[in-house]
Parts: sequence; C-alpha cells; structure tokens
Amino acid sequence: MIEGNIPSNIGELKNLAVLELRNNRLIGEIPREIGKLISLYVLDLRHNQLSGHIHEQIGKLSNLELLGLSSNMLSGKIPEDIGNCVKLQLLQMNNNSLNGSIPGSLGNLVSLQRMLDLSMNDLSGPIPSEIRKLEMLIYANFSHNLLSGVIPVSIASMQSLSIFDVSYNFLEGFVPRGIHNASAEWFIHNKGVCGDLVGMSPCNFPSVDHRQKHHKFILKIGLPMFFTTISVAAIVISFLICRKKVSQKTDDVRKRDVFSVWSFDGRMAFEDILNATEIFDEKYCIGEGSYGRVYKAELQGEQVVAVKKLHAGNEEAHDEERFRHEIEMLTKIRQRSIIKLYGYCSHPRYRFLVCQFIERGNLASTLSNQQLAIQFHWQRRTTLIRDVAQAISYLHHDVQPPIIHRDITSRNILLDADYKAFVSDFGIARMLKPDSSNWSALAGTYGCIAPELSYTSVVTEKCDVYSFGVVVLEVLMGKHPGDVQNFISSLGDQFLLEEILDKQLPQPETDEEEDIKRCMSVAFGCLLPSPKERPIMLKVYQDLIV
Repeated sequence: MIEGNIPSNIGELKNLAVLELRNNRLIGEIPREIGKLISLYVLDLRHNQLSGHIHEQIGKLSNLELLGLSSNMLSGKIPEDIGNCVKLQLLQMNNNSLNGSIPGSLGNLVSLQRMLDLSMNDLSGPIPSEIRKLEMLIYANFSHNLLSGVIPVSIASMQSLSIFDVSYNFLEGFVPRGIHNASAEWFIHNKGVCGDLVGMSPCNFPSVDHRQKHHKFILKIGLPMFFTTISVAAIVISFLICRKKVSQKTDDVRKRDVFSVWSFDGRMAFEDILNATEIFDEKYCIGEGSYGRVYKAELQGEQVVAVKKLHAGNEEAHDEERFRHEIEMLTKIRQRSIIKLYGYCSHPRYRFLVCQFIERGNLASTLSNQQLAIQFHWQRRTTLIRDVAQAISYLHHDVQPPIIHRDITSRNILLDADYKAFVSDFGIARMLKPDSSNWSALAGTYGCIAPELSYTSVVTEKCDVYSFGVVVLEVLMGKHPGDVQNFISSLGDQFLLEEILDKQLPQPETDEEEDIKRCMSVAFGCLLPSPKERPIMLKVYQDLIV
C-alpha cells in the first residue's frame, strides 16, 4: 500500500510507458509534470485520495490509451486539452467532485472503444453535441430475431464506444442525436436529461404564442409571414400529436425489449450466448442463483462467461425485481473483488445476466470440500478476508449513493483458480439515499442477518458489517459458527485459537497466527449486538491491512 504524494520529479522518467498506482492511499494533486511523460500509454490512478484539479498538461500525453482517475477527490473542470489524447480507448473520471460542463473536445476521442465514465460528479449544463461523434453501436438490439436465432451482424467487428456513463450529475437538456443506441441508465439521476431512449423522459417542446411574445417582430415582417408561420406551426403540432399516439401504441413493446446484449469488450452477441449453452441446456448448468440458474458459456476465442438466467416463465414480482436490481447495481460497480457484469438481456422470453466466470465456485462449497479446504491455506484465507473487506468498503464509501449488499455470505463469495475472492449476487442490494427512509422488508440469509433487523426494518451499512463478521468466522473455523451470539458468549474472555480454527489445516505459523488474531479481533468487533458500536467498513479494512 503506497501512501503520500506523487513526486513532481516523476516527470523525469521520459521512457515510462505504464504508471499504475490504483488502490493505494495517494493524496495531494496530480503533478503537472506528468504531462512530460510523452511515452505513457497507461495512467491508472483509480481508488486513491487524490485531490485538486486535473491540469491541462494531461492533454500532452498524446500516446495515452487508458486514463483512470475514478474514485478520488478531484475537483474543478475537465480540461479541454484532454481532447488531444486521441488514442484514448478508456477514460474513467467517475466518483469525484468534478464540476462545470462536459467539454465538447471529448468528441475528438474517436479511439474510445471501451468506456467513457463521468458518472457520480457535479457536472452541469447540457451534453455537448460533439459527443455524437463517438459511435455507440455496441448497444445493439437483436430482440426481433430471438425466435429464429439468426443474427446477421457480428458485434465483434464493431469498433465503437461500449459505455458512455454520465449518470448522477446535474446535467440537463436533450441527449444529442447520434447516440440513440445508448442506454437510458447512463443518463439517470441528473437535473433534467431527456431524449428518445427507452426508459427516458421524452423532451417536451413548449408551445410558444408568437403573437404575444414577438408581436413587434411580426409587425416588421408583415402579415404574410405571420400566416405562413401559423400554418407551419399547425403542421408541426399535428405531426407531434400523431407521433405521440404512435409512441403510446408501441411503448409496451419497447419496454419489453429494453435490452439485448452489450459488453465491455464488445466480443459477444446474443447469438453467442444461445449457441454456447445450446439454448440453456441442463448440461451447462453449474448452479442456482438467487432467482434462477447459472450456466457456463464458452464463447469463441476461448472466452468463458457465467450466464445467470431468470427461470423461464417466472413472472414473480420479487424475482423480476431482483433481476433488475442486480443489473442496476453491477452497472455502477467497478472494483477488482466484485464480480464483473459483461452484459444482460431483458426480453420477455430470455432474461439473463452475462458475468465474469469464476472457476472454483462459492466459498461455502470450498470450505465443505476437504481436498479444496486443505489447499485453501491460512495465507489464502486471510488474503480473502482483506479482499472482501476492501470490496464492501468500496460499496459503502466509494460509491455514491452508497450500496448496501444485504446478503454477504459464503455462498455469495466466489473463488477463482488462485482462491481470490469475488463478491457476487446483488439481487437484494439497496442504495442508501439521503432523501429516503431506507426501509425494507427483512431479506438476507439466515445466520448472517444482523440482529437489529428482527426489530427494525431500516437498512444501514452496519448490516453488511455484521454479515462480514460472520463470514470471517466461517473462513477461519472452516464452518458456519451457528448461533453467533451464543458462540461468542461460549468462548469467554480467554480462549485458545486452536480450539476454534479449522481442523482441516495444520496449526498456523507464528506470522500467520498474528494475521489470524487480527482477523479474529476484527470479526468480534463487527459482531457487536449494537450497530452503533460496530466499526464502519473503511475502519475494518484499515485494521486488517495494518
């Protein structure tokens, strides 16, 4: 973990090509001298505590292909000069305090293919029309071909922007023509953005009484022009009325075909998913999700994904709500220990998520399998605990508004081939909105639910803190502790680690034992009965990495 400022003499490293400093504790401003690194093609400073303005010198990095500045405390305007970085393929500035308008120069970034994320800032004004130069064809709709299964156009060949996210700002006005293939979710929670996208408020063009507002002008140009204007206005109004009627007739159809398939890398299409699973044949099923089955899909190019599909014909409101909740949450989250969403389909016949495939399955299964549990040694277990803590801390403190997972359990933590952790299943997650009561019906997994939820229905971040404490005990013990409060009471003030640690592993070495004691101490703090006495997740994570 790197702390402190980025030194100004970094500009002397003329041949530096990659500067990756994400997930550290960097503070202060980004030095102007970074503009001297003309060979740089990756600048990744995400997830730090950097502040101050983004200097115009950033525009001198003409070879830059990736610029990641998200989840910091940067302020001020986005410099116009950033439009000079014409080789940029990915630009992330989300989750900062950037203000002012979106510079039209961003339209010059014609190489952007993967992402332009400006969400969760304080940007205002209209979306510049120049943005339409960034083609967004990756968000293609193949829903009308569902029954035949024939999709003649391959997404893989498209070289266009996959994500353009300006949600959670103060933008207003209409979405410029030319980006109509975008998602309405990329524009939500702004001051007043309107457009023709499915799910977005249409732009209402106000009627104007020219006779009252512009009578002087009319007198100057004469009555003939006045009557001509009235005639044209009548035609336009008639056209809009007809268009509105047609729109109302097709609104239900459009809502049902909300989305086909998109991806961050543009290498998959709807057809690929159906072919890879042989239209969701049972032999590709690898487990059950919270509201449907999970399938393994091997796509062309040896890419493997997990497809989480809502049960066929399932019209239950809570399952549909979970499905949409998970889409909403995962499209806002980008953190290395949280499962990645590659795409989704929300058609009446097929509703599914396309997610990152994690090889070993969930944590609970690994702990219950003796052979796998032995390979899941103490160092791997304590690393997993820290990674999960960092992921939850990100949800609580780096996302605005904060996200409460509400179902942190060993079944919702997946392990890859190296036993790295990935938090999954956001079907019942909630956003903590300041203008909301945050009331919710009881939800979660029995044995991991915070005790206060038995007498109050107010969701807070301390619910996740408690569930995390349960998971820590389960990881160290190799099994669920059962009734948590009774288990803690039975230990007394003095207890030996070997009495409770997983017997499938040998006793930890001295350095491992110190790490385990730290994790155990943190777990007990998370499991305090009173939510006010529990630490916040940022403090939990900091205590684990000391």
